[in-house]
Amino acid sequence: FFIYFIINLSKMRYNRTIAIYGKYGKEKGNMLKNWNKPRCPEEEELLTRLKAARERLTVQQMQIKEKKLPVLILFEGWGAAGKGSVLGKVIRNIDPRFFQVATMGKPTEEEARKPFLYRYFVQIPEAGKFKFLDGGWMDEITQAVLYKKTDEEHYKEQIESVRRFERQLTDNGYLVVKFFFQISEKEQKKRLELLKDDKNTKWRVNQDDSWQNKHYAQCMDVFEQYLCDTNASQAPWYLIDAKDKKWAELQVLETLVSSIDTALKNASLAVPLLQNPFPLEQAPKLSEVKLDKELTQEEYKEKLEKYQKRLRELHNELYRKKIPVIIAYEGWDAAGKGGNIKRITEALDPRGFEVHPIASPEPHEKARHYLWRFWNRLPKTGHVAIFDRTWYGRVMVERLEGFCSENDWQRAYNEINEFEKELSDWGAVVIKFWVQIDKDTQLERFKDREGTPEKRWKITDEDWRNRDKWDQYEEAVNEMLKKTSTSYAPWHILESNDKKYARVKALKIVVDEVEKALKERK
Repeated sequence: FFIYFIINLSKMRYNRTIAIYGKYGKEKGNMLKNWNKPRCPEEEELLTRLKAARERLTVQQMQIKEKKLPVLILFEGWGAAGKGSVLGKVIRNIDPRFFQVATMGKPTEEEARKPFLYRYFVQIPEAGKFKFLDGGWMDEITQAVLYKKTDEEHYKEQIESVRRFERQLTDNGYLVVKFFFQISEKEQKKRLELLKDDKNTKWRVNQDDSWQNKHYAQCMDVFEQYLCDTNASQAPWYLIDAKDKKWAELQVLETLVSSIDTALKNASLAVPLLQNPFPLEQAPKLSEVKLDKELTQEEYKEKLEKYQKRLRELHNELYRKKIPVIIAYEGWDAAGKGGNIKRITEALDPRGFEVHPIASPEPHEKARHYLWRFWNRLPKTGHVAIFDRTWYGRVMVERLEGFCSENDWQRAYNEINEFEKELSDWGAVVIKFWVQIDKDTQLERFKDREGTPEKRWKITDEDWRNRDKWDQYEEAVNEMLKKTSTSYAPWHILESNDKKYARVKALKIVVDEVEKALKERK
């Protein structure tokens, strides 16, 4: 948490970001108050350095594109500190095809029905591009604290979410650069008054800006705390002296180009693996699962009708209480996932669920963090999302087919646990199924598909290739079950040699888990 700023940009760190101005206070909570403000250079030196930094950024944009480095830049700070002005000057040096700018205001009604980090995760850039956020998760969290719309426990949960979010991005090759624009209370007041005095700029001063200036000391304390709580070696905060606009631009540009240089040099370094901090539940090995369970047609019909009727009733209550449900299916090819999903959806209001069949990532999905396409498919509160194949492809097919490095898939176990913890903390019911069959049953079903015209589309050459790697997949699945069956999102094995039994078991588990969640929220 204690990062020292330097002006000459000569000292290098292992981190992907290094060039920092000024110096933080050594005591937690004094990063702004004890900040040693850097000296603004004389005009001639300032202009010379500005020219050099602008030219360097122009060159770097092509290097970023070639190396496929995604760059996420966050602008935070006091109202009227000049964030928009500096942002406008910085992007002049970048080809508009290589960047996007997003102004993150208050969450929309739709965004408010998604997890806290949803609207930020979906904004992350593609590999080789810049994304600038004017305001972000800091502003949202600190405003909630200042306006007393949160409590200490919730604040801590959000801080932990932010730490994971930023670390996951940097671990997956993103450069995250966070700027905080600092001005004094007196300077802010002067700027706000100038803006209000001009009819053409009066609209730029909102209630939050005026409130902030009247409660400057209180805001300072909250900002101090947040900056300390989210300052990390892989994504440190850069304090910008924003009193002079050209000086502020230079600080941002020199920090940015230096950070990019370091990120490009460190791009090939392996990321240390973290220990799993989440409680795990014991999961059986696939070889230990008995597959002799069966239902008669009469039993199947009776139980199917019973659990579908109950799930239909629960869906209405889920919607009323705004509880989201996420059901994830993994399993062997031809194990019966599709039929299983069909029996669940038959019991749901079609306006309140969506099934997501997950195939190979599209180019724009592949160019982002592998969880991005799943964040984009999360349900609203009160709705159900069913995934036919999931984020676990990272530790199965991507692992075995060499679509990612060993460091990538080894790191993914913890990242997935963090993702599901985020969903659980949001209030979602997370239900994960592994649909299990034996090798002989799979072969029988493959041949049946090949011999039945209306089923032939279900069998592909890839299915046969995967079957040849059965033992390797089984080893990968066992490791997956062992490392990701958490107390808040445990795995459920569906014995599916008899499809009827698997369908009823899945329905019962969904009913039980939903009933438990509804009972806890009374």
